[in-house]
Amino acid sequence: MEVKEYFQNDRFARLAGIELLEVGEGYAKARMKVETKHLNGADVCQGGAIFTLADLTFAAAVNSHGQVTVSTTASISFIKAARPGWLYAEAREIVNHKKLPYGEVRVTDDAGDIVAVLTSSGYRKHERFD
Repeated sequence: MEVKEYFQNDRFARLAGIELLEVGEGYAKARMKVETKHLNGADVCQGGAIFTLADLTFAAAVNSHGQVTVSTTASISFIKAARPGWLYAEAREIVNHKKLPYGEVRVTDDAGDIVAVLTSSGYRKHERFD
């Protein structure tokens, strides 16, 4: 099973409208169209929606080796408010440790401006999905 196929089972991300565009060794790219359903009371994209986009992209990058890997910690910094339109997340695995990978995700808007940066570590389980 490929990583993209594996993440089709992420029902919450699918409900949010997240599409996994690319997956490579320690790398992933995804996008989400910010719509009315994503907006908070201030009419900007709710932070949880941005976090979900970044988290799924991190997961795809660290799971790219075919071994089930789950997040253990994550920290996100919101840099700029996101409005309706496309958001893109690009994840890179910074440390490919056999048990504790670490990665960074940059979320950008249509103009290429950074909206958020997420750093996360994970735990590689014994199970494989490939």
